Amino acid sequence: MTRRGAMSAATEQPPTAAPARSPGLVLLVVSAAVFLSALDLFIVNIAFPTLAASFDSTTGALSWVLNGYTIVFAALLAPAGRIADRVGRRRVFLTGLATFLAGSLGCALVWDVGSLIAFRVVQAVGGAMITATSLALLLVAFPPARRAGAIAVWSMVGGVAAALGPPIGGLLVEASWRWIFLVNVPVGIAALVLGLRVLPESRDASERRRPDVLGTLLLIGSVGLLSYGLVEAPDRGWDSGLVLAAFAGAVVTGALVGLRAARAPRGTVPVLPLALFRVRSFTLANLAMASFMAGFGGMLLGNVLWLTGGWGFSTVEAGFALIPGPALAALTAIPAGRLGARIGHGPVAALGTALFGLGAPYWVARVGEVSGFAADFLPGQVLTGIGVGCTLTNLSAAASSSLPPATLATGTATFGAFRQIGATLGVSILLAAVAGAGGELDGAQRGWALTVVLAALASLLSVAIGTAHHTDPGRATAPPAPVPEPVAVPAPTPAPAERGEPIR
Repeated sequence: MTRRGAMSAATEQPPTAAPARSPGLVLLVVSAAVFLSALDLFIVNIAFPTLAASFDSTTGALSWVLNGYTIVFAALLAPAGRIADRVGRRRVFLTGLATFLAGSLGCALVWDVGSLIAFRVVQAVGGAMITATSLALLLVAFPPARRAGAIAVWSMVGGVAAALGPPIGGLLVEASWRWIFLVNVPVGIAALVLGLRVLPESRDASERRRPDVLGTLLLIGSVGLLSYGLVEAPDRGWDSGLVLAAFAGAVVTGALVGLRAARAPRGTVPVLPLALFRVRSFTLANLAMASFMAGFGGMLLGNVLWLTGGWGFSTVEAGFALIPGPALAALTAIPAGRLGARIGHGPVAALGTALFGLGAPYWVARVGEVSGFAADFLPGQVLTGIGVGCTLTNLSAAASSSLPPATLATGTATFGAFRQIGATLGVSILLAAVAGAGGELDGAQRGWALTVVLAALASLLSVAIGTAHHTDPGRATAPPAPVPEPVAVPAPTPAPAERGEPIR
């Protein structure tokens, strides 16, 4: 859902605590923490080739540096928000920030790939706690008349992190890849110290339910096993016993996730809100986002590997070369969201996914062994960047505007989980697709072909969304005014004040 849509729903009821005396400082602390968690994703992508060389590791093994983070983050987003509702959002936010900083420091001091993956999981736990509470803290800190401006600033943080991540990462990697993690520490400590002084505490006094721990573990297991099978299949063989067991385990645990959600124990919140999936446009928006993010996640890593491996760009050069895409996404997100509010979010999302998919055929047709960035690579980035801006905002709006206010928080967390799971599977599918390629260019073209297929699927699903959310007044809320959501930045869990009584 869009950030402003969440805000609008939240303001239907008063906040659970008085506005903070220093709301500007609250915005500074929250934005800094969210910026770090978003920046970390893009810095790690640009450092991927350097990490492979440093650890003399395969891309399959290193994929878990990315996938370990996104899988855990996706699974913990909703539980972290639920825990914060009960014990206090300030407490969970600051604990999450401290956890993220500990994970960052651990990543900088690792000795092998296994330890790096482990500390990335620690980062993911902290990142989920930060993201799940950040919007709720702002809603409490600001009076209603000032919330729109605060949310607009907060929502732009992801776009800024996406644009700055590649060049900052490239510059830091030139000194040492360890700096991509160490850079979080001084900024995070400053935010933590200031947060202890200025963040107001709030909680939902009526919330008594607890997260479903078993359901969460089953979800992590299902996505993890599927990713493992995809990454290992090219080396071990698709008919390998271990690979087949991983796929079978993914199917079984996935089925158990559904059964657990349908029969969640009394007093717990199911890991999947099955009742929400009865809303057609919400279901289609989630599926479209998962498919789109699979294409986006694969394209992002694939382009880093091509620029550094195929054309021999340094990490600094590759970082600056990747700026145009996210920059254009940020610039087009607001007008694309407004267009979606007028003619329907489904059609505009379909247009966005189509533009995103057209960038890859351009690269297939133009990119060759000889570097030609301006003529051969940049125009494809223009198409994909505009496509991302049109897609993310409108799919978020399509998901949120089809739900009643009482379910927006649950819907947001679910939508964010689908987004991260899609990105995880995209990286795994990319590595499976490029394995055994006959050279760097062949591998890049396989990756771009994958982008086309996934974008086409997302486009078809977006067309199916249609404009139903404008014509179903019994279920839909007023269409929210979109705010940019240009990159793969996880959506937060809004404050419980917006939720009312959740659907069970």
